[in-house]
Amino acid sequence: MTLTRTTCPYCGVGCGVLAGADGTIKGDPNHPANFGRLCSKGAALGETIDLDGRLLHPKVNGQQADWDTALDLVAAKFSASIAEHGPDSVAFYASGQLLTEDYYVANKLMKGFIGAANIDTNSRLCMASSVAGHKRAFGTDTVPGTYEDLEQADLIVFVGSNLAWCHPVLYQRIAAAKEARPTLRIVNIDPRRTATTDLADMHLQIAPDGDIALFNGLLTHLADAHKLDKAYVKTHVNGMEAAIAAARTSDGADSGLTAQELAGFFSLWANTNKVVTIYSQGVNQSACGTDKVNAILNCHLATGRIGRPGMGPFSVTGQPNAMGGREVGGLANMLANHLELDNTDHQRAVQDFWESPTICTQTGLKAVDLFQACADGKIKALWIISTNPAVSMPDADGVAAAIANVPFVVTSDIMEKTDTNDLADVLLPATGWGEKDGTVTNSERRISRQRAFLAAPGSARPDWQIISDVAGRMGFGESFAYQTPADIFAEYVALDAAVSHFPRDLDLSIFADADYATLIPTQWPANDHRFFADGRFYHPDGKAQMIPVQAPVLPKVRFALNTGRNRDQWHTMTRTGKSARLGPHLAEPYVEIHPADASALGASAGSLIAVESIYGCTILRTLITPRVAKGQLFAPMHWTRQQTTHGTVNSLTAPVTDPVSSQPALKSGAVSAAVYQPKWYGFLASNTLPAPQTPYAAIARTQTGWQAELAGGKTPLDWEAEVRNLSGQTQGEVSSHTDPATGTIRMAIAQDGLMTALFFASPRPVVVSRNTIVSLIGTDTPPLAALAGRSGSDQPDAGATVCACFNVGRNTLLAAAAGGAHSLAALGEATCAGTNCGSCKPELTALLAEASLPMAAE
Repeated sequence: MTLTRTTCPYCGVGCGVLAGADGTIKGDPNHPANFGRLCSKGAALGETIDLDGRLLHPKVNGQQADWDTALDLVAAKFSASIAEHGPDSVAFYASGQLLTEDYYVANKLMKGFIGAANIDTNSRLCMASSVAGHKRAFGTDTVPGTYEDLEQADLIVFVGSNLAWCHPVLYQRIAAAKEARPTLRIVNIDPRRTATTDLADMHLQIAPDGDIALFNGLLTHLADAHKLDKAYVKTHVNGMEAAIAAARTSDGADSGLTAQELAGFFSLWANTNKVVTIYSQGVNQSACGTDKVNAILNCHLATGRIGRPGMGPFSVTGQPNAMGGREVGGLANMLANHLELDNTDHQRAVQDFWESPTICTQTGLKAVDLFQACADGKIKALWIISTNPAVSMPDADGVAAAIANVPFVVTSDIMEKTDTNDLADVLLPATGWGEKDGTVTNSERRISRQRAFLAAPGSARPDWQIISDVAGRMGFGESFAYQTPADIFAEYVALDAAVSHFPRDLDLSIFADADYATLIPTQWPANDHRFFADGRFYHPDGKAQMIPVQAPVLPKVRFALNTGRNRDQWHTMTRTGKSARLGPHLAEPYVEIHPADASALGASAGSLIAVESIYGCTILRTLITPRVAKGQLFAPMHWTRQQTTHGTVNSLTAPVTDPVSSQPALKSGAVSAAVYQPKWYGFLASNTLPAPQTPYAAIARTQTGWQAELAGGKTPLDWEAEVRNLSGQTQGEVSSHTDPATGTIRMAIAQDGLMTALFFASPRPVVVSRNTIVSLIGTDTPPLAALAGRSGSDQPDAGATVCACFNVGRNTLLAAAAGGAHSLAALGEATCAGTNCGSCKPELTALLAEASLPMAAE
C-alpha cells in the first residue's frame, strides 16, 4: 500500500501524516512539526474515513438533486438578495477546517465580487483576540517564534492552555525536552488542574479572568526589581511608562493567587532570560481576551524577550488552518494577504489585482453579530461552510433559531446529519480529509500540503470548486476559472508579490518557484525564522507598542462555567465520533465539580446535574474532582443534539464578546446548578443506532455498535416496549430479569442466536462494566450470562479506557501494576499505554498513586 504524505486535519500543531487508502495512518518522521509523533486523534484518523453518514449528493429541501439544480438555486438566491437588499444582506460563515485555497476563493468572492465583508469563520472563536493583541503590539498579526523555541527555553509558562490534551504533540516535545534537560522549568496557569499540570513545577490556580491582574503584577515587579531592558525599550518599544502606570492599578489579589504564589512566579519569570509564554483559549475566549494578550506581550517587550531563540510569546491555535485563514483575509475585518480592510490603498491594490467589479470598504459582520443579524432578519441568504455553529457558537439554541430565521440557508459539509444541516434549505456535499488537495498553515507559520489519497465519494466536490461554480453562475466565471488548487495557490503567491511594496510581515516569496505537487513543509518568510530579532516591528515608526491594560472587575457568581475540550474528541465530533477507539475514554457529556460544591448540592458520583443559565439548560453527568476550584464548573463542548438530548454545553454560554476582537467569552459564564432527579437511570448497548427521546441521553460509538447512557423522567409501564423503542429493534427474542427489591431491570434482545441489545436500568446510577456489556453485542453469549454482565468468551474485563491509542483499560493497567509494572515505563512496556501520544500519562501516574504503588525512577 502506497502511503501519501499529508497533514493532520485537527489542531494547529500541523502534524505530518503518512496515510493509506486502507486506513493505515503513521506519523511522518520527516515533518518538522511532529517528527513522526501523533496524538490519539491523529492516530485514529483511519477509523474516520468511512462513508457512514456522509453527504454524498446535493440535497434541496430534503430531496436529492443534481449539482446543476443545486448550484443554480444557490447562485439565484444570493444574486436576488443582493439585487433587492444589497450586498450586506448575504453572508458566509466559514471554518478553520477549510484549506487555504478554499478560504482564498470564498474571501475573493465575498469581498471583491459581492462587495461586502460579511465572511467570518469559527476561527473567530479560536484566535481573534490573539490577532487583535498582535496587531496592537506589533503593528501586524505576527506569531514571532518557532516550535524550536519550546525546546530551547529555560522557562515555559502555559496560560489558559491544556496543551497535553489540546495540542498533545507539542506537549510531547516539551516533555521530552524537560526529560533531557531537567533544569527546564514549567509553570501552568489555569483555573483547573489539568493533564498539563502534571508536567509543571508550579501550578497557579488562577481565578477566571485573573490573567491581567497577574501579568500586570509581573510587569510592576519587573519595573520595581530593575529587570526591564531599558536600552531595548528605548530603541524598539513605545508606551512602556503608560503600560506600567496602568499595571500599578491592578490588585494582585484579583488574580485569585496568594502573595506567596505571586512572589514565586514573579521571581522565576524575572530571573530567567529565556522565557516562552504559551497561551491559548483560556486567554483568547474572554470578554477581556485582547487585553490579556497585551498584558502578556507587555512583559516580553519590556524585557526584550522576543525574537531570539528560546524566548517570546507563543499563541497556539485550535484549528488546523486558522493561520491560513488569517493569511488570506478569511475574517470579516481583514483583507487578503495581511492587508488592512479599511486602508484605501490596500483596497485598491487588491481590487486591481483581482480585476474585480467592487471591493469591500468596511468591516463585515463578525460571528456573534452575524448570527444576531440573522435573528433580526437582516441576512436573507447565508452560506455555512464546513462548520456547525448551531452547536459551537455561544447561545447555541439562539443561534439555531437565528439560522432557521434566514429565508435561504445553504451548507457545504461532509456529513449529512448535523445540527446546522438540519436547518438548511440546500446541502452541498464537500470532499473531506483524505479526498482533497491544498495547503494549511500551522501555529509556527509553516505551510504544509494536504494531499488526497482517497477518491471523492459519490458526487462530492472540493470546497474551492463549489464556491467557484457558484461564482460563475453569479456572472464572475472568468475570475474563478480555476482548474486545480495549485492555480489558486499560485494566484495567492502572485498577489503577495504584487502588494510587496506595502510593509507587512507576510512574505510568500519563498514559494514563488515552488513545485506545488512536491511542496515540502515550509515556513514563511523563511524556514526557522523568528520575527523581531532585529527589533523592527510594523507600526509606522518601526517600533512595538506596549498597551496599557486594566484588570476587569470580576463578578460574584454562584458558579462560573468553564468550557473546553476532551483529550480524544474534536469540536462537534462529526469525525472523531466515528471512531470506536476514541469514544470510551469520556463517553458522555459531563461536568467537573469540586467535592465541596457537590456535597452542598447533594450530588454523588454518577448522579446528574442540571446546569442552567438565562440562555438554556443542560443535563450533565457529575464528575466530582478537586481539579476544579470551589465555585467553578468545567464542561466540554463536543456533544451535539445528534448525540445527546440535553448535553449541548453552548446552550448555556452567553453571546458576550471582547470589545476589540469580537471573540466570544466561553470560559467564565454565570450559571446555576442543581441535582437532576430522574425516575430511572439506564445503560444500553446495541448493534443499531439508538434513537432515545429520554430527558437525558448520550450516544457513543463502540467496537460492536453503539452505547447510550440514559435517564427517564417517568417509569415506563411496559419496559419491553420501552427498550425496543430505545434500541430501535422491533425484532428478536427478549429475555429479562427484574428485581423488585432494588427496582433494577435487565433486558437482552437476541436474534438468530446472537446478542443484539442489552439494557440495564436502576433507580440509581447503573453500575455495570460498560466494556464487558458492549463486548457481548454480536456474540452468542447465553442471555442469562449476558444479563449477569459476564463475557461468554471468558475474557477479563479491561475496565474503562485510559489509553485510547492502544485501547488499554483501567483493569488491565491495575493488573500490570500489581504484576510489577511500578513505573510509567514499565506500564508502557507491559501494556503499550502511554507510549504513543503520551496524553494518558497523567492518568497513568494517578492510577499508580491510587493503587498505593511507589513510583519507580524512570
